[in-house]
Amino acid sequence: MNEQVVQYIESITPSRSDLLTEMEQYADNHDVPIMELVGIEALLGMLRIQQPKRILEIGTAIGYSALRMVEAVPHSTVVTLERDEERYEVAQSFLSRSIHGNQVISLFGDALDVVEEAEKHGPFDAIFIDAAKGQYQKFFDIYSTMLTNNGVVYSDNVLFKGLVAQEEVEQKRIRNMVKKLQKYNMWLMNHDQFVTSILPVGDGIAISKRRGE
Repeated sequence: MNEQVVQYIESITPSRSDLLTEMEQYADNHDVPIMELVGIEALLGMLRIQQPKRILEIGTAIGYSALRMVEAVPHSTVVTLERDEERYEVAQSFLSRSIHGNQVISLFGDALDVVEEAEKHGPFDAIFIDAAKGQYQKFFDIYSTMLTNNGVVYSDNVLFKGLVAQEEVEQKRIRNMVKKLQKYNMWLMNHDQFVTSILPVGDGIAISKRRGE
């Protein structure tokens, strides 16, 4: 998205609470990846329309998006997974200070290892994938089976700052990540059970819903 347009949207977006602003500043100071403002506002808009009761988030980080989601959908519960111990502890600290914190169930562990524990809290009306990009397809395969009939899977970062549209990327580590995301996007768009749309907002959000529902 054009940077001038992004800045315009950010300028008219209502300010967040003091706690959320503090979390945004913490993320910036400690290089913790949280959703870009325009991207998360778009996600929240879709969730307000969908009105999911139970949301599974793969990738808690510091709890920012989990809090934003339960604030946007007041009667929802978010079950969120995080494998990084330091981020998990920071998230617990922030969640404990929010009046919405009791709507968030935090599970510590790799999303590929805590499947059975997460399933106990399902089924889920929405699944939000925002963790290790190289594992997106595995996350989708495993956790989409826990969706309710009309459930939706939201995948963040699928455009990876526009790099997925480039033919060549110089840095090897970045190039490998780009290739994995390109493969994931192609796989999603050709999935025989889900239909997917990709929105070029924030860092790119893929919206996947079962075919015929």
